[in-house]
Amino acid sequence: MEFIADLHIHSKFSRATSGDMVIPKIAQAAKEKGISLVATGDFTHPAWLEMLRNDLSENGDGLFKYEDTNFILTSEVNNIYSKNGRLRRLHNIIYAPSFDEAEKINGFLGKYGNLKSDGRPILSLDSKLMLEKILEISPESFVVPAHIWTPWFSVFGSKSGFDSIEECFEDSTKEIFALETGLSSDPQMNWTLSKLDRYSLISNSDAHSPSRLGREANVFGSYLSFKELKQVLKTKDRKRFLYTIEFFPEEGKYHYDGHRNCNVAVSPEESMAHDDLCPVCGKQLTIGVLHRVLVLGDRKLGFVPDNAIPYKSLVPLEEIIGEALNVGRDTLTVEKQYKKLTSELNGEFNVLMYAPIDDIKANSDERIGQAVELMRAGKVQINPGYDGVFGKVGIFSAKIDNQPQSMISDSDSQMKLF
Repeated sequence: MEFIADLHIHSKFSRATSGDMVIPKIAQAAKEKGISLVATGDFTHPAWLEMLRNDLSENGDGLFKYEDTNFILTSEVNNIYSKNGRLRRLHNIIYAPSFDEAEKINGFLGKYGNLKSDGRPILSLDSKLMLEKILEISPESFVVPAHIWTPWFSVFGSKSGFDSIEECFEDSTKEIFALETGLSSDPQMNWTLSKLDRYSLISNSDAHSPSRLGREANVFGSYLSFKELKQVLKTKDRKRFLYTIEFFPEEGKYHYDGHRNCNVAVSPEESMAHDDLCPVCGKQLTIGVLHRVLVLGDRKLGFVPDNAIPYKSLVPLEEIIGEALNVGRDTLTVEKQYKKLTSELNGEFNVLMYAPIDDIKANSDERIGQAVELMRAGKVQINPGYDGVFGKVGIFSAKIDNQPQSMISDSDSQMKLF
């Protein structure tokens, strides 16, 4: 039985996050989607940590439970500091095996920022020093650099990141064994950089509302304790880490280069030809993830390392229903169809990947079944995201309305299903 894990989300205490991001509603959304293990997010926030203590029961193995959903203690932090003559802004995810260990970590982090200010606190703390101190006070905990390619807040970010993991973590790089790819990149893009071959590439939703849970996730072969999860990621155990579930990376909001104020999205080749300047206003473009991958990568897109963890690219079911019925994804019509399908066919991921198309049609609408079938075959049109604007996926339409000035070409890599 597959064990699906979403290892990075946020609580209602993070900025721009829904008030519905509380444990009961997170657990309900996880059940509807077929997710077995969910991150708590935000354990650094004192009020949220207290709510977690009240809502969750301990499994006795480093994980926690609410009804039938398992949880793992996590918190994303925003490290802002100067290094090698540049201002660095990085997001890192911390994983802790118990409330007591989380409290110890909070006691240390609280010296470098106001933990009450935000579920994802700003810390004036070097990522390397943070990693070393966390492992000193809580050896079973671990740290994963978050959404490693996004321009503004990541280890490889074009705005304030580094050119290598080693430049960031120096002699403590050996303690980093997993990297989060982020919504705007997929494993295939990361495989272009040979230095990443040793890392487990994980994919998570970074959800700010319950409906966004599981838009990316990790699939394991069976239940894993905290210790087992850490070991599987550390050893990149392909027998237990089966595959990841991915957004189409073009749908991520930083895939292409662009300038949202001018409604301009351009490919890396186009922006390089124009010195990375906006063709409308002449200002600097926000350099996207694909561009950064092409700059740092030493292999061509399409290369697959021998030890690669496979992946599957999916479109969220609510988007598929909205496309099929020609309504917005956040409408009551979509919600009704979504709840019926997920309850009758054993969760969203089962609908997207395994349920017979005839069963989907019988429990919903002919066009919804057709849309799932097309999505499984990779027959989608994608208007790539850029400069903070999410990309748009079309299944039935050959052309997507309100597209920016440049659209992804047919020759660009869309997905790799295993």
